[in-house]
Amino acid sequence: MNYRLKDLPEELLPRERLYKLGPEALSNREMLAILLRTGVKGENVLDLAERLLADSGGLAGLARLSVHELSQLHGLGQAKAAGLKAALELGKRLASADPASRPVVNSPQDIAHLVMEEMRHLDREHFRVVTLNTKNHVLGISPISVGSLNSSLVHPRECFKEAIRRNSNAIILVHNHPSGDPTPSREDIEVTKRLADGGKILGIEVLDHVVIGDNRYISLKERGIL
Repeated sequence: MNYRLKDLPEELLPRERLYKLGPEALSNREMLAILLRTGVKGENVLDLAERLLADSGGLAGLARLSVHELSQLHGLGQAKAAGLKAALELGKRLASADPASRPVVNSPQDIAHLVMEEMRHLDREHFRVVTLNTKNHVLGISPISVGSLNSSLVHPRECFKEAIRRNSNAIILVHNHPSGDPTPSREDIEVTKRLADGGKILGIEVLDHVVIGDNRYISLKERGIL
């Protein structure tokens, strides 16, 4: 059912939730909906925001697109694309201006908190690498592949490229299970061990592999696999 925003209770509307609870309480979908302001025919702004995140591979995927590429996405014209690109660029500048404000990862729960709300709704497996500095500050979250997890899609060269570029001390692997069940598969375990071996050669430690389900996660480090 394609509900209209005006049919929702006021306390569930993104802008009202932001005023009442603050931006920290909102999902990426809700924040994006506030920036977009309006939906398109047959799709309210929350649905539009969810589709754009899913089709682009999340916020990181949207941030990689040029303003021209954004304007070509269904539901975005030049005005919305320009506003969205400006907001994403401001976020990047803020993060680079104050390294101390970057999230710190001390546990699998910290990683889950960073990506859960976005990745739990994806309809395909997305594999990402979280790069960390020596103090475990997050330097970035890089998309590696989309599709079923296997060794051909997840190549060590791609996984460690951003870590080397950012002079990262360690990385954490993250991917989602669209089924909602984060139980690691045989392929998950094989890929994890392969990448951990590659990290040893490069001197970049693979600290963990966190599998995201529907509001659940499993750490392969906690399972004793790493």
